[in-house]
Amino acid sequence: MSPLLVKITLVLLFMSIIIPQKSVAEYEQWCIADEQTPDEELKVALDWACGEGGADCSKIQVNQACYFPNTMTNHASYAFNDYFQRFKHKGGSCSFKGAAMITELDPSKRYPFTVF
Repeated sequence: MSPLLVKITLVLLFMSIIIPQKSVAEYEQWCIADEQTPDEELKVALDWACGEGGADCSKIQVNQACYFPNTMTNHASYAFNDYFQRFKHKGGSCSFKGAAMITELDPSKRYPFTVF
């Protein structure tokens, strides 16, 4: 092995050790309901997301895995995020007329019984 190749290998090894690597989760984003949005506005946005928007809202139905906590904010957050994850690379956004927002904090840590 040439001395130059050994030096390059050592430098790369050293850099991989001292430069912190970001985990995949640090690059993740979730779309959640803005808690300041009135339930009536969330309901309109939720209905759009689960209908025309194409989100899969089957898990927030009664007796399903993500029904609880049974609040408009939680159900809207689930629907908004499902829509966002499905369509963000196809032009989908996390706006819902101002009823939603992006977070980089995993909502499952905040809503431990809801699967996002």
